[in-house]
Order: sequence, then structure tokens, then C-alpha cells
Amino acid sequence: MEAPYRDIWFVDFEFYQAGGDPPSPLCLVARELHSNRLIRVFGEDLLKMESAPFPTDADTLFVAYYASAEIGCFLALKWPIPVRILDLYVEFRNHTNGMPLPHGSGLLGAMAYFGLNCIEAVEKTAMRDLALRGGPYTHAEAAALLDYCQSDVDALVDLLGRMWAHIDLPRALLRGRYMAAAARIERAGTPIDVPTFARLVRNWDAVKGKLLGRADRHGLWEKGSFRAARFAAFLEEHNIAWPVEEGRLKLDDTTFRMMAKARPEIASIQELRHTLSQLRLNDLAVGADGFNRCLLSVFRAKTSRNQPSNSKFIFGPSVWLRGLIKPPEGFAAAYVDYSQQEFGIAAAISGDVVMMDAYASGDPYMAFAIQAGAVPIDATKQSHPVDRSRFKVCVLAVQYGQGEDSLATKLGESKSTARHLLQLHRQTYRRYWEWNDDLVNSALLGFPLRTVFGWTLHPAGKLNARSLANFPSQAHGAEILRLAASMVTEGGITVCAPVHDALLVMAESDRIDEVVAATQALMAEASTIVLNGFELRSDAQIFRHPERYADERGVEMWGTVMDILDELEAGHVGPTCIAGVQAPVSALNTRAISS
Repeated sequence: MEAPYRDIWFVDFEFYQAGGDPPSPLCLVARELHSNRLIRVFGEDLLKMESAPFPTDADTLFVAYYASAEIGCFLALKWPIPVRILDLYVEFRNHTNGMPLPHGSGLLGAMAYFGLNCIEAVEKTAMRDLALRGGPYTHAEAAALLDYCQSDVDALVDLLGRMWAHIDLPRALLRGRYMAAAARIERAGTPIDVPTFARLVRNWDAVKGKLLGRADRHGLWEKGSFRAARFAAFLEEHNIAWPVEEGRLKLDDTTFRMMAKARPEIASIQELRHTLSQLRLNDLAVGADGFNRCLLSVFRAKTSRNQPSNSKFIFGPSVWLRGLIKPPEGFAAAYVDYSQQEFGIAAAISGDVVMMDAYASGDPYMAFAIQAGAVPIDATKQSHPVDRSRFKVCVLAVQYGQGEDSLATKLGESKSTARHLLQLHRQTYRRYWEWNDDLVNSALLGFPLRTVFGWTLHPAGKLNARSLANFPSQAHGAEILRLAASMVTEGGITVCAPVHDALLVMAESDRIDEVVAATQALMAEASTIVLNGFELRSDAQIFRHPERYADERGVEMWGTVMDILDELEAGHVGPTCIAGVQAPVSALNTRAISS
């Protein structure tokens, strides 16, 4: 194995981390490949070090497995971050993405995949439990943790030897660069209104007990249970077509989420269902300092997007709960998101000039209707809202690989209408469809799909043409956001969280405008790098303390929950409010932000 580096250091930390708090390093083991030099440091000796006990400059390759954990320890110790990071977890995910992995994608799974011996899973679990227990440790326990840490380091040496031929080093280092950004983001965390959160946790069962009486405006629940027959009658009354399977309404969460995107009345029902059946407030990871932190689970999705826990991450549960996000006194935050990102990406990577022009217009949905000849050339969102809405739903259906049945359901119109809209899309954006069809056919024949930076999907098992068609836009969107997050965090801007196609940033109130401008400039630059010069726009909405974040889809539910909470704590229940009536903005102290 030859590499253009003076040193190659394999590094592993063990650390203690309470839920929602940053990591507290316990010990470090590092080994250099060429010299075989071994470093083992534990406890106070580690905490006293002002920098890493090995070089971290551009001539050194820093190798780890899930490097954001190691970089999190660097940040905790206030050490300079390594310049060149190679993460074998990420590269193993890339090498096997789409393939069945009977032993998983952890270090043990990677070792098993390449036929290498490693520490037994039972012993690994015991050592992890020991680290998670926290100190103080006996001499024997400290030695055991160091030995365990060293076993992982030695395993990394063997693993790199097997993986080296499969690693595209320049692009691998770009992925490693993001692991450092992820560590910065995980350490920063998202500010939470802790007093309100504590009130919710304390009264949650009582709140849920009263929530149905306030939020079930359509009478779909009976004795606490959602009734399919009542829902069927509601759908018929409102002329809403709904997916059916084996003669029954599909009532799974995926179907509800899909339908909620097209019909606002479904969105409120979906929010209530999730809140009552799945929301577990105690799982939300809030540290002692009042910030939500959890593992971002980077590169977990096949598209390489993050997959943080839906229960631990503030952006995972019901959208109304995002009202808990509130910058500290003297600070402000901003939700900066790419505008119509997937449409723009599809236009750029397919080379469809007509589609690019639609994106450049600022309103690709209206532009599509105009380009298709369905509305006058001077039509606007204000003059033709219904037409724009229909063409928007069509665009979104195409982006998610949905056919005429799903589109007809979302539109609440006939299959022939849906078929006509899809035909207009094919006729208007011919180049995109030629590219899309070639890509899907190639993948169905077993050829891998790759982004410009090398993230790979290996088609295997039962293939889904819709997922294959959706991969390029989603995966390139992930590439863009990773590069943007790297550039923004390296620029000293505090990123609280990455959210699909957005970054939540925070700064002092008097600096937030310049921070937002810098963030948007870097996000635009990241898009041009990935998309060969094609620039994606972004929108930014700022909220300053004492304002709080509120997704517009959850403002109504937030108001209802806060009313119930106030009444419970006041020791009385006031007159039942009319379902659907929103509390005054002054009471909510929110600024609606759509995502």
C-alpha cells in the first residue's frame, strides 16, 4: 500500500457521553503505519494535553472508523482538527451501498466482510457499556479500556490494507472533510426552550388526554382510537381520493406523509396521529446546557443523506414540536434552505436547458405551466393559482418517481388528467426524460449509479425503478449540503443542524444578517461546485430571541398544545376552543418557517 503521506495514523478514542451532552474523552490509542509507533493515553494525562500527540498536518493521513466521534473528542480537548481525514466507515458504506450486509456496517461488519478477525461482539458490547458508565475507573478497568481501544486501532490497520484498492482517495478525503463538519455541528447543537420542554414532559399524559377534544375537528377518533370508517366518510365528504390496498384504505405513516404534502387538511390529521401515537418526549436528547444534540448518523441513507434518530433529533418528531427551538438571550438563528433544490439539481445533472430556464425563472412550477402551453406567457402565481398548484403537484410527483395513480390521488382528479400532466412533463423536458430513462435502464441491468463526487449505489436484490430514478437528485442534494456544511463550519459559523436541504445557523443578534449572507453565499458556491457551474438559490428566515422557530405546518398544533398546557397548570379547564382556531401570534411568540 502506497500513499502520498509522510505519516498514516490510525486513531480511536473511548469517551463518555450523557444524552444531549458533548462527549467527554476517556482514553486515546493511536498507531502510525510506517514506524509502528504506538500511543496509549488515559484519563488526566489525556486531558492535560494541549494538542494531539501525533502530527495532524497536511502531510499526515488521519484514519478512523466513524471519524466524527474522534473529531468530537478533538473538539472537546480543544485540539486542532486533522487536515486529511480518511473515514473507513464512510468508505465501507460507499463500497457496499445497496448490497445486503448480514453483519451490518459497523467495524465488526466491515472486518467480517473482508474476512478479517476482530474482537468478539460480546466483548465489544461490554467495553462500550464500561465507557458509557463513566468514571472513576480502577486500574484494571482503565487497562481494559485501553486494550479495547487498541484492538480497534489494530483492526483499522488490517482493514485499510484490504480496502485501499477500493478507495478513491481525493473524493474519500472530501467525505472525511464532512465528518469534521458533522462533529462541529453535533457539538454545537440546537438551542431548546428548556422551561417549556420541562412543562411539556411534566404534563404530557394530561395534554394528550385533552388534545383530541381540541384538535380532532373532524371527529375521526372515538374513545382514543382512530376510526377508519369515520376517516373514509371524511374523505368522501371532501372528495379526496386515497390510496387503497386489497380494498382497504392505506393508513400507514408513509401514505399519510405523502398525502399531507398535497392536502393541508390531511397534514393536520397526520400531525395529530403522530403526536398521539408515536411522540415520546423523553427521548428528545437535551443536554445540561439546554441544547439538543444527537448522532447525525451521516451517510446512513442509500442516497448518503443523514439519518438521525427521529425521536432524539428535534427535527425528527412532529413538526409542531420545533416550536421548542429558541435561541438564547442575545442570539438569533436562521433557517437557510435551498429553493426547489431537487428540480434545479435534476435540470443541471440531466443537462436539460429548458428545465434550467424554468428554475432560473424563480418559479419553476409556473414556468412549467407556461412552457407546456397550459397558461398564458404572462401568467403568475397570483393570476393562475390553481394551475400553478396542479403543475407543482405534478413536478413533485415526478421527483419522487410517482405514476399517474399516485398523481391522480394527490390531485383529487381523474387518471386521465394525471396522465395528461405527466405527458406534458415528458414533452416539455425531453432531455431530462431521455437521461432519466437511460439511467434507470442502466441500473436495472446492474450498472452502479454514482454522483459526481463518487457516492455509489450498487443495484442489488429486488430493484425499484422509482427509487433508482430518485437517487441522482437526492444523492447530489446530499453532496451539495455536505460541501456547504463543510465550508460554512470551516468559516467559523455555528451550524446547529443540517435538515435535508437546509442549515440552521446561529449567531449573536447583531451579527445574524451578515452570517446569513455568508451562509447563503457559501451554499450557492457549493451548488456550483457540484453542479458544474449551475447555481441553486436559497431562502432564509431569521428569528431572534425571544422569538422561537415554528414550522408553518405546526403553528396551529403548537398553539393548541400551549393553550392546554396553560389551562392544566392554572388548575382549571376553560371553555373548549373551536377546533382549528389559531392562538394569537403574540401568545405563540413564533415566526412561521416552512421547510
